[in-house]
Amino acid sequence: MSTVVKAYPQEFRDDVVNIARNREPGQTITQIASDFGIAESCLCNWMRQTEVEAGARPGTTAAENAELREAKKRIRLLEQKNEVLHRAAAYLSQANLPGK
Repeated sequence: MSTVVKAYPQEFRDDVVNIARNREPGQTITQIASDFGIAESCLCNWMRQTEVEAGARPGTTAAENAELREAKKRIRLLEQKNEVLHRAAAYLSQANLPGK
């Protein structure tokens, strides 16, 4: 049985990241994550992605990821069309052979 990942609203993510960044001395990321009912690794990922979005850390932004997904989708579509054209050309060349 598979588990469904619960998506958190962006506003919630932003609030938790801001709280984690501005935490009191002695308060840990683990405690903050526990208080909000999320995994520590989840909070760390959100913090890392926020730094990437701000340009403070290398990595791909959400906009770049969306652009890459769209480009890959377009490439797949073009490859499918190219394959259809190759098959059509092969079929038509066979139909025009002498002796048929």
